Amino acid sequence: MLDKYKKQKGDWAVYEKEFLALLSERKVAEKIDPALFETPTVLLCSEPTAEHCHRRLVAEYLSQHWGNVRIIHL
Repeated sequence: MLDKYKKQKGDWAVYEKEFLALLSERKVAEKIDPALFETPTVLLCSEPTAEHCHRRLVAEYLSQHWGNVRIIHL
C-alpha cells in the first residue's frame, strides 16, 4: 500500500482510504490498550509534515474510537 503511494506516485486520498480501512479491519483501536496513551505518547514518522503522514491517520483513528486523545503535531 505504501509502495503504491510512494514509489508508484499513487493518490493520497486512495492511500488514506485504504489505510483507514486496514486499521478498521485489523481492529487496531480494540487491540491497543488506551492506558498506554495516558502518559504523553509520541508516534513517529519520517514525513516532514502531518499532511501526508500515516501517524496522523493513526492518531485521528484512535481519537475517533477512544475519544479524549489530544493530538499535537510537532
